Amino acid sequence: MIEAIRKRRSIRNFLKRDVEEEKLNEVLKAAMFSPNSWGTRPWEFIVVRAEETKKALAKASPHAGFVDKAPVVIVVCFDTKKGKRFKEDSAIAAEHIHLEAVNQGLASCFVQIADAGDPPGTAEPLVKELLGIPEDCRVMCLMPLGYAARELKEHADSEYDPVKVHLERF
Repeated sequence: MIEAIRKRRSIRNFLKRDVEEEKLNEVLKAAMFSPNSWGTRPWEFIVVRAEETKKALAKASPHAGFVDKAPVVIVVCFDTKKGKRFKEDSAIAAEHIHLEAVNQGLASCFVQIADAGDPPGTAEPLVKELLGIPEDCRVMCLMPLGYAARELKEHADSEYDPVKVHLERF
């Protein structure tokens, strides 16, 4: 597992190469295996491949401008009727997407939608309207997914800082 964690980077440039269905399914499976509060499995995932839809998603927030370059965008949603820990459960599912993407030889990036936009808070309603997301669902993030357009530099042991670890008390 540490190998995938070392290799995981936020990638914003992708090759013009489609993501195989088998690899996408493994990434989605990993997301659905993520821990969630009270085991309610409140997440929903929208897989976007359509160019026009990706272009519209790229306009959702100032930080989403590159998502239309990815062959696939996974939209991480949360059904508020099924769960109460929107941010926690959604973020854990997104991290599982990150790690399984690496495991599949793919790359990804977490693009915040909840509370994002210009002005803040405008991205989520835009994405919900664009994708027909029900009122009871929240949108955490976009996860563009594809093959990285550059060689990924792994995290190094030197990034581990024992000064950040506190025993028993801060």
